[in-house]
Amino acid sequence: MTTWRNGEHHEAIPNHHPIKVGTLSGILKSVATHHGLTSEELIPQLGL
Repeated sequence: MTTWRNGEHHEAIPNHHPIKVGTLSGILKSVATHHGLTSEELIPQLGL
């Protein structure tokens, strides 16, 4: 996944089901950090 919002950011999303909780947590933390948020602030914005 790539976003150009707030600068370019790439995040690898595993192509398997289910994604382990620790892996998902790491992805969310990385995306949140890129956007200057905490994971807790990011989750509602994602609609989760």
